Amino acid sequence: QMQLVESGGGLVQPGGSLRLSCVASGVTFNRYAVNWYRQAPGKERDLVARISRGGNTNYAASVKGRFTISRDNAKNTVYLQMNSLKPEDTGVYYCKAFINTDRGTRDYWGQGTQVTVSS
Repeated sequence: QMQLVESGGGLVQPGGSLRLSCVASGVTFNRYAVNWYRQAPGKERDLVARISRGGNTNYAASVKGRFTISRDNAKNTVYLQMNSLKPEDTGVYYCKAFINTDRGTRDYWGQGTQVTVSS
């Protein structure tokens, strides 16, 4: 049984910062890779950042150098630090935890947290 809860979103001015959290329960969290996705109004859900079980990270080109994904397995939490925010970063941010097994990939989604960047 897995549950993911995102938090930390809100309204921020352009150039500001937010830190999103994704807290997992009911799972051996350190066995899972985690992705952050963003869904802007009227657009598809896109991958923003990912972190492997071993801590390797990758970012979408649009956020590279501004966002940092990290994990604290002792707290069952993955973070997305967002700096130098732009209006284009506005959207609902979702985390997904997943694991590859010999019977396929298992994944779990959070409910999302709203980020609005506006002056």
